[in-house]
Amino acid sequence: MAKVSAVLSLLYLLFCFIPGGTLMMVNGQKSWCVAKPSSDQATLLANINFACSQVDCRVMQKDCPCFSPDNLMNHASIAMNLYYQAKGRTECECDFRGSGLIVTSNPSYANCIYD
Repeated sequence: MAKVSAVLSLLYLLFCFIPGGTLMMVNGQKSWCVAKPSSDQATLLANINFACSQVDCRVMQKDCPCFSPDNLMNHASIAMNLYYQAKGRTECECDFRGSGLIVTSNPSYANCIYD
């Protein structure tokens, strides 16, 4: 089992560092990156800070379509998904130190619409 795990880790590292990567599709469907429901607040904040240092997260500000007061999980998922989209939806761009989750159901809500 340890050998299998080592091989999978190596394949993951090789894939993640191939320039350009590939569009992540799950069963032929478009995918989105969201925070795992089990993520703690510190992890969610770290994910927001990292993602928003790389992409424009102004859509999460008050009076914007994705503003969700006092909902850290939603904000983390928005930031992570914005980053994931900007980086071409490659599997490794949804890792977030193991706290990212790739989903095939569009997580859009209200006026916060993901393409």
